[in-house]
Amino acid sequence: MQGGIAATRRGLSLENIGPALEKAFAKPGTKAVALIVNSPGGSPVQSALIHDRIRQLADKNNTKVLVFCEDVAASGGYWLATAGDEIYANPSSIIGSIGVIAAGFGFVEAIDKLGIERRVYTAGKNKSILDPFKPEKKTDIDRLKSLHLEIHNSFIEQVKSRRASRLHEDSEMFTGVFWTGSKAKELGLVDGLGNMYEVLADKFGPDVEVKMFERSGSLLGKLGMASHADAIPSVTMEGLGQEIIETLENRALWQRYGL
Repeated sequence: MQGGIAATRRGLSLENIGPALEKAFAKPGTKAVALIVNSPGGSPVQSALIHDRIRQLADKNNTKVLVFCEDVAASGGYWLATAGDEIYANPSSIIGSIGVIAAGFGFVEAIDKLGIERRVYTAGKNKSILDPFKPEKKTDIDRLKSLHLEIHNSFIEQVKSRRASRLHEDSEMFTGVFWTGSKAKELGLVDGLGNMYEVLADKFGPDVEVKMFERSGSLLGKLGMASHADAIPSVTMEGLGQEIIETLENRALWQRYGL
């Protein structure tokens, strides 16, 4: 499970990861399902949907789930990791960031300097809250913070319910701060340090067979002919603009953790 979590073509979502999960759990003779997580987070809704689907499949098939964190399993990425019965990380992995964030830009002074007049017509006094072309309002900010608090509390309860007695809470655990894999192990956020192949060989023997499942690609991609077709899904300005926005948003998620 690689990349930012979002309900977009490139994002990690239940829609595009679901089929691979179902295939992994349905394979006969499976001793465990190992999930590789390398995600800086994103949508809390998609994080919860993917997590819940993993647990549904695990319970249905009575299959143990082992999660292996790579460069980063933070924010929504850590939410995904909690789907595991056991979580492993590299000593240098970035783990945690149990919090909620929203970011944007304000263009009020910019449009004033350009002589642009903003015209907005609504039915409902709160329909245009957080408009980036209008000055911020305290009531809008308070409303956003209230929503964040609800989501944050859900995140905290999620972590506590899945990690239970394994957590060694400290004052910063649920403040959005993040740690290395080594420190995360001390805090009980992960169960051990090591890569997937080492851990699986130790648990199931040196001859353990690992069958890999990934997100389904296009037919051209499967034939090794993705090139320009996958790189630029649309030649229209609208399609190209959306592609650029998604790339920048995803890049910003990774840079939050210095990656």
